[in-house]
Amino acid sequence: MTLDSRIPDDTIHSAPSTRSRREELVLALLKSAAVARRPATKVAESRGLSLAQYNVLRILRAAGDAGLPTLAIRERMVEEAAGITRLINKLERAGFVRRDRSESDRRCVLCRLTDQGVAMLDQLDDPIVEANEGALRILSDADVDQLQRLLDLIHSRRKRAAAQGRLAG
Repeated sequence: MTLDSRIPDDTIHSAPSTRSRREELVLALLKSAAVARRPATKVAESRGLSLAQYNVLRILRAAGDAGLPTLAIRERMVEEAAGITRLINKLERAGFVRRDRSESDRRCVLCRLTDQGVAMLDQLDDPIVEANEGALRILSDADVDQLQRLLDLIHSRRKRAAAQGRLAG
């Protein structure tokens, strides 16, 4: 059974307040993302972090000891962060991140996770996973697989179109 065979009549897109199906779909994706994000946001906020700050810590953990420049962190963010420097400043003041000048290029400043930042992520890992699982528990494994394929398709086609210069914005 696929997603479309079980969609009730009271879905997000039941009221035609948009001019196109794609606009309606974008709005449904945004609303669904907001609903899915809420539980993880509550977990992060219970530890004094925004979800964006948690995302920065997660990105820096993946970067390892090499660290990352600020703009590379911004490129990896789940959501665009125009105020990435401000986010990192707050994390640095909290002791979760440190900045070091690159030895090979003194103009480059690398951000790295501190031991305190690692400890914070260790505290957040299981509760965030549980929050994310709970947010989508209403979907079957087949639904999750189907949704993941569709989202991957959007990302891969958008990336290809951008590389070919066929995409604005």
